[in-house]
Amino acid sequence: MSPARRVLERLLQRAERARLRGAAGAASLPMGSQASAGEYLGLRTLEELETFHAEIALAERAGAIGVQRARSGDGSKLQRLTVTDPGALARHLGVRLLDERTGEARQRLEAWVARFPVIAEVLERWGRGRRVRGQDAEAAADLADAALAAAALDEEPGRERILRRESVRLFRDSKRLERLTPWLEILVTGELAASGLPREDVWAELGLKREPQPLLLAGEGEVVAGGVAVPILRPFLGVAPQAIERLGTPARYLLSIENLASFHDAAVRAPGAGALLVYTGGMPSPAWRVAYRRLLAGLPAGAPAWHWGDIDEGGFRIAAVLSREATASGREFRPWQMSPDDLEGAALSAAARPTDAALARMCRWAARAGWPEVAAALARHPLTLEQEALGAMRWPGE
Repeated sequence: MSPARRVLERLLQRAERARLRGAAGAASLPMGSQASAGEYLGLRTLEELETFHAEIALAERAGAIGVQRARSGDGSKLQRLTVTDPGALARHLGVRLLDERTGEARQRLEAWVARFPVIAEVLERWGRGRRVRGQDAEAAADLADAALAAAALDEEPGRERILRRESVRLFRDSKRLERLTPWLEILVTGELAASGLPREDVWAELGLKREPQPLLLAGEGEVVAGGVAVPILRPFLGVAPQAIERLGTPARYLLSIENLASFHDAAVRAPGAGALLVYTGGMPSPAWRVAYRRLLAGLPAGAPAWHWGDIDEGGFRIAAVLSREATASGREFRPWQMSPDDLEGAALSAAARPTDAALARMCRWAARAGWPEVAAALARHPLTLEQEALGAMRWPGE
């Protein structure tokens, strides 16, 4: 991109921002300012100057800009550029004005706003000349494809699908869904800001996996899957989530565990018939959540559900998802080692401090999980901690 073009694009951006503010005067750039015209001031050779002046003259001749030149010398030195016709300047540069881009984006996306209200926020921000996830209204086609995919995947929430196979089915492109992940995240979370969720958790919310993942169980009892009763073997049993029909167990509670290393450690040390352990695999997929409800239904009457996850934004998002399922199943849903008040010296020394924005989101998700006391503890003692950093395994009730 030539120096003159960069200056002209900056001038057009200034004109569009001025229009959005409702400014009365025409937008202009002083050519003696480093901030406005550093490219011009940095030119060193006569050839560079002549090329720059020629490009500016072409934009002037197209009726796009007005040019104020110095009266002294040969009269070629530029002093100020002023937009006379933003549309003409956009055509001269081969770009589209903001109104045109956002109008096309609105037309492309308006059918999805009722189903995904966050799209209205995206359009509003684009209409103000702001970017979302680093993209402007030119990304509307990507957002529309993400909405199409999210809606299609939601039609059969009890199934788990292979990521690249679904991408081929929907778009005839095995990697299209992966490229759409930032937009899928916005649709899944309903928030424009990055959630902090790993890509795999965003996909899991939609029932997508890179490869099939079993639901892992540890404890005592048996699972009926595919019409066959299977004992929960030591140290654990893996079953396809969609195959689980019902559970029989003497366990006094169910403890869901977010991370695989922690689940394996806990499975080896499981305290007899007291606990039934289940690995969430990060963010639970729709099929996993259906299986979770069936596990909850198989617990003895009055047995609560506990959850042990990372003390971070993703951990509390997962907890909020599980809380909805546990509450709908009539089970009390409790946090296990997820409050700063639960931690001891060694664990506290391994903790990090979240940003203010991340802390606010953690507290909000903890409250949505039904744990206001945890949200209050986080506000008093802001920290993040992965569950693997905790010391010896303890059990609810100990």
